[in-house]
Amino acid sequence: MGIYSERVLPRIIDVACGMKPTKPLRRQVCAPLKGDILEIGFGTGHNVPFYPPAVTSVAAIEPSDLGWELAGTRLRASRTPVHRAGLDGQSLPFEDNTFDAALSTWTLCTIPDAEAALREVRRVLKPGGTLRFLEHGLAPEGDESVRRWQRRLDPVNARLFGGCHLTRPVADLLASAGFTITELETFYEQGAPKPMGADSLGTAMAR
Repeated sequence: MGIYSERVLPRIIDVACGMKPTKPLRRQVCAPLKGDILEIGFGTGHNVPFYPPAVTSVAAIEPSDLGWELAGTRLRASRTPVHRAGLDGQSLPFEDNTFDAALSTWTLCTIPDAEAALREVRRVLKPGGTLRFLEHGLAPEGDESVRRWQRRLDPVNARLFGGCHLTRPVADLLASAGFTITELETFYEQGAPKPMGADSLGTAMAR
């Protein structure tokens, strides 16, 4: 970890992930949550204002100390108890069957082993628990021109944005990790270049 990764990149991500078009998407993905929640890739807390009243607590997984610090204002304004519970989504410090639901927003692109992280999320969900997700990744089938650009840009994007990949197949990763997708919307994010804004939003249930 260098100065760029530790002190600069979290500030860039804070701005990029807080842009106006992301807010209705965050509200939509958070709306069904209730009970005790695990959030992987908490970042700087942009989901905090959108936790519904039915959420009783949030265990946040966030590796960046500065990211957690930048979340301070949002955390202090929140009525939902949120605590930083771990640093690595690939190795969660919880017993099996701990959480009612989980939340992941624009996170699976960056975790080094996204499938391992998803298996961990599945492990700590209670029977019947769900993962609400909002992720960007590989463009839909049929958009081969966008996919070609994603493959070209992926190495540069990963270097500039802390390992963020443009080409991960979100639905396939969820299925491989033992989830069944029960709701799925795919779309291009408003205001974002298509190679960087191919989004998937939905619900996945552990099999």
